[in-house]
Amino acid sequence: MKIYDISSPIEPTMPVWPGDPPVSIHEISKIEAGDDATVSEIQMSVHTGTHIDAASHFIEGGQTIDQIPFDKLVGEVLVLNINQNVKCISERVLRKHPLNNLLVKAKKVLFKTKNSRYWHEHSSEFHEDFVGIDVSGAEYLSFLNLDLVGVDYLSIAPFAETNQPHLILLAKEIVLLEGINLISIPEGVYQLYCLPLKIIGCEGAPARVILADPS
Repeated sequence: MKIYDISSPIEPTMPVWPGDPPVSIHEISKIEAGDDATVSEIQMSVHTGTHIDAASHFIEGGQTIDQIPFDKLVGEVLVLNINQNVKCISERVLRKHPLNNLLVKAKKVLFKTKNSRYWHEHSSEFHEDFVGIDVSGAEYLSFLNLDLVGVDYLSIAPFAETNQPHLILLAKEIVLLEGINLISIPEGVYQLYCLPLKIIGCEGAPARVILADPS
């Protein structure tokens, strides 16, 4: 069985959402300085790199990270390749996708777009022109029986249209997985293992995410 790590590495030079704090990793003790052990401190937003959004990220009183059941985070997932010319994932794009018949039956879906190359080309620069899911696409997905929707940049919604697509999907308690890297992942069906940090009462959390190819 082939295992793919689709998590983005956490490092100080990585891009973060505008206004979020940059990643800072600092050694507060180290063996080389005569200390008994090396210990590091990290400072960053919980929405840094590969992370998940719970409903409380946009909905007051909504579900928090620690309340998300594991069956929404682990299981069969469909990776859909979105044409490199597509600038926004709309209802029309989804309905016309060659694998729409699989999408409507899926429980979890990850969208592979031109975004994945941003993790390799100028990876420290934040790109406002990333591909996201617009309102029509979010409304279409919200009517499917989905547990999780993932995208390969720092937001499931376009930069200029952040709030409404989040609200539409999170209102259905669909887990949003953001900041994954799918550049080496062929379109198809995999086993997903998405394990966010168990931060009590929090609206988001960094996650280590892998795909297993059972074929």
